[in-house]
Amino acid sequence: MNKSPEDLSFFAHYEELRDRLIKSIVAVLAAACLFYLIVDKVFAFVIKPVGRLVFTAPGEAFVARIMLALFGGIFLALPVVLYQVWRFVAAGLKEHEAKHVRIFAPCSFVLFIMGGSFAYFVAVPVSIRFLLSFSSSVIVPMITVKNYISFVGTMLLAFSIVFELPLVLMFLTKIGIATPAFLAQKRKYAIVIILGVSALITPPDCVTQIMIAVPLIILYEAGIIASRLACSR
Repeated sequence: MNKSPEDLSFFAHYEELRDRLIKSIVAVLAAACLFYLIVDKVFAFVIKPVGRLVFTAPGEAFVARIMLALFGGIFLALPVVLYQVWRFVAAGLKEHEAKHVRIFAPCSFVLFIMGGSFAYFVAVPVSIRFLLSFSSSVIVPMITVKNYISFVGTMLLAFSIVFELPLVLMFLTKIGIATPAFLAQKRKYAIVIILGVSALITPPDCVTQIMIAVPLIILYEAGIIASRLACSR
């Protein structure tokens, strides 16, 4: 039975997605292998907010090193991953829409790095200080290396991704999917979604949730401004 044009289009996009995903995964794994060569030096830098960590299982320190190497691989392979993402997006756009990808792709890299930097230098230290403030003479904090790396890595990726929000909103405006009026009108719904997302991707404490929700709300407002700038050009 012959496939319809819609089926052919679906399978073409599926093949495109699979190829882009495989290339991204290979890039991350290769970068992670390289990152593992300096993982001990990076450990000393990453654990500065707590000073010292422990492990409670024989293989936990090794698993933590692998986790850190994977997180490092994601950041090292970021240019390749973002390139694959934007190329996949461009494949589904018209020619006059796809030209915007050449501008937005480098900007997404800058915003990703800004988000990760904000997480490490601001969000993580504040969250750690708040969470450790509940210790006492009978409740002594003993943070395991695996849990700490998971916490820091999740925070870095979460903030790095959410910092892309203004760029995404501007891009959607450029290709005609969103408008500044629509984004402003749906602000209250966006805030509810932001609060829900913050609760899902952060540890169960109000300070960390607020620390990701507030920047997200600010970024949404920045996205509306960026959307207006996109419409004016």
